[in-house]
Amino acid sequence: MMGPSHALSGAAAWLAGSWALDHFTGFSQTPLEVAVGTAVCAGGALLPDLDLSGKVTTNQGGATVARTFGVASLFVSEVVEKFSLGVYTATKLKRDPRRSHGHRTFTHTLPFCALVGWGTTALATNYGKWAVVGIVFFMAGLALRGLFDEWAERAGWVIVTICSGVIAWFTAVNLPGDRGYPLLGLAVGVGCIVHILGDMITKNGVPILWPIPIKRRMWRMIGIPNSMAVKVGGKVETVVLRTTFTLISLLSIAGLFVPGVLERLNLDSWASR
Repeated sequence: MMGPSHALSGAAAWLAGSWALDHFTGFSQTPLEVAVGTAVCAGGALLPDLDLSGKVTTNQGGATVARTFGVASLFVSEVVEKFSLGVYTATKLKRDPRRSHGHRTFTHTLPFCALVGWGTTALATNYGKWAVVGIVFFMAGLALRGLFDEWAERAGWVIVTICSGVIAWFTAVNLPGDRGYPLLGLAVGVGCIVHILGDMITKNGVPILWPIPIKRRMWRMIGIPNSMAVKVGGKVETVVLRTTFTLISLLSIAGLFVPGVLERLNLDSWASR
């Protein structure tokens, strides 16, 4: 899927999960915590595509996520792409085809999701508020690039970076400093998993079962038949799926906050009598 669809799916997944936790377990979050988790999950839903690099020297090409912070993120994307290709080459078996690029390899596996989720949690837990601010800065940039793709394309990476900095500053000012917010790691991991699931319904699939060898192939692509696959950029993705993700997000926000607002209004009306 395209970047905006991935980002929307991550936001929808986190909001729906937050509503489910609140409704069924009583685990409540402040509006700011929900917003931060949603932004991080939306950004995490773009993270696997760091393995699709562009031309670093001319700031061209690459996946949506690779263009977020200009040449800096394109450089990181190229490093990730080469690393992913190296992992593929080092672990492939006889029936795995040769590849000239690392897209849809290591970063599209469950071990990668677990690794970045654990790493994010470790950073947030061990280094506290300022690590959280750094994570929010990076992930907010990815989320802005994905959720508002056309605006971000017109505004350019400098504006996106400034907006990410403002979001990170606002987070630093308003979040209590005595917590590590380990749920951020879960948000990143969930975003990555949602990305993989999204790519599984498009052509070619993903190596979600790696590193389990299957019929002398380590990197078998798993997904629905190509004849049934969602066309990348087609109407099913851009209209049906994005509309669905948007509705899920809006309904989840309503479920999270409308009851509290109504209760407060009722209390205020009783107090005024």
